[in-house]
Order: sequence, then C-alpha cells, then structure tokens
Amino acid sequence: MSDVPVLELEGVHAFYGGAVILQDVSFAIAAGETVGLVGRNGAGKTTTLLSVYGVPRVTGEIRVDGTRVTGAPAHKPTSLGVSLVPQGKRIFGNLTVEENLLLGRASRRRGSWTPDAVYELFPNLGRGRDRSGTSLSGGEQQMLAIGRALMAEPALLMLDEPTEGLAPVIIDAIVVALEEIRSRGTALLLVEQHISMIQRVATRYLALRAGRLVGDGPVAQLTDRAVQEQIAL
Repeated sequence: MSDVPVLELEGVHAFYGGAVILQDVSFAIAAGETVGLVGRNGAGKTTTLLSVYGVPRVTGEIRVDGTRVTGAPAHKPTSLGVSLVPQGKRIFGNLTVEENLLLGRASRRRGSWTPDAVYELFPNLGRGRDRSGTSLSGGEQQMLAIGRALMAEPALLMLDEPTEGLAPVIIDAIVVALEEIRSRGTALLLVEQHISMIQRVATRYLALRAGRLVGDGPVAQLTDRAVQEQIAL
C-alpha cells in the first residue's frame, strides 16, 4: 500500500457564517484503514466530512492522496477517490435502483464496482433493480446510497450515520457489507454515535468534542471510562 494517506487534515478550521465549527483539527487516514469518528451531537462530525468538499468555509490543509483540495471545486475529492454516503441517504426517488447506481459513475474512475457487484453485495437491490427509489424500505435506501458511492470507485468511503433508524437485522447486513468493502482495500471513515458500531467495524477511533479533536487511538480504548469522559459520550 502507498505511504501517502488517502486523507489528511492539517490545522483545519471550518466555519458556517461567523460560527466556528472545527478548530485546528489534524489527522490522517492510511490506505485501507478503517476509522470511526465519534462524538456527541454538535461535536463537528458531519462538518468534518463535508469539509473535504469545501461545503463549510475551510482554512488549513486538506489533502486527498497527497493532492491539496482546500479551496478546490467540490467534485475534486471525488475524482481523487473519496466518496461520501451522506446522512439521510439522499437517493433519487424518481429513478430506479440501477439508474441511481449509474449516477455514481460520474467520477469516471476505473475499478471493479459495477451494478452487478453492488447487487452481489446487497442482494435485495438486485431483486429490485427496476424499482423506483421511493418504493424501497429505509434499509434498502441506505444500501442503495452505499452502492451508489461505491460506483465512484473510492479509495476512501466516508459514511455519515449509516445505521441511523435501521432495524438490527439491517445493521448486521450493513456491517457484513462494510467488512467486504474493507477486504477489497477501501479505507473507511465512519461517523457513528453508537460506540458498539464503531467497535464492530473500525480498528481506530477519532473523537471530537466541541469542534476539537480530543482522542485518537485503537477502538479498544473506547471501553475506558477516562476516555469516555474525555469525549463526553
């Protein structure tokens, strides 16, 4: 694997209007690594992901595969290999499952993810490839959102609360899928409030508190009371 991080933030501050959301955040994610980003509501987890695309106003350095993307057009990180599964899924309800997936090809990156590969990962989608997005269950919509992001052939897949509101059986299916995605060499950055989900999937955690990075270590540390108190979970 390359020694160049797939994602690196250095001294990043993020702003919405006059409000400071992130303060001096620095971390790096290695190729193939699986990292959980934890913290209470309002800690800045979603803003961290969106900062990669310049959605908030950002100062500092953000690099994808060694290329600076701070201030770049929003499509630049995707073209370099970062895909985002946003909170709330945001699939296109008027399009079919397969049409939604094909939208993920806009990055024009080459790789092995095809609709059939996604259907193998999520058989429910394969059985309903001609169904409209609005006819899918919440769990199926989340699977479709993940599949669409994979079609961009990411080196890093970022997921924002992917298990929110889902039944345990669907969460189990998504965990299995994430393990398969990871086995193919894709790095994962997973935003979750549920520590149990981070412990199931990730090997390392990053913790935010009030917009500052206050923790970075192996997920086993998340069971320590001192760490939990520091993060304020």
